[in-house]
Amino acid sequence: MAQIDAGEILPNDHVQQMAAEGRVTQMHRGHQYADEGDTFEIDGTEFAVTDVTHRTLGDMTDEDAQREGSEDLDAYKERMKKVHGSFEWDDDSEVVRHRFAPVDE
Repeated sequence: MAQIDAGEILPNDHVQQMAAEGRVTQMHRGHQYADEGDTFEIDGTEFAVTDVTHRTLGDMTDEDAQREGSEDLDAYKERMKKVHGSFEWDDDSEVVRHRFAPVDE
């Protein structure tokens, strides 16, 4: 277990604020950026990484997209294209899902 910077999992201030508000509870990234049990802080609230799972983009569901702040998987795919420019969805691309939750005090 380690204390990490929120930016390791959550790529920008907007996404970090969505996490602080409870609208984002997981993030898929191209690599593993945390381990289960690691913690990070956003605006004075401590979060713990509760699950780290290696998957493919093809494993993602509407629920995954919603946990990342999108309406559904199609909206998530469009967001990825806008954010990453030349991004092309490939169901076989390997990603890592990082789930997290506020730590109860």
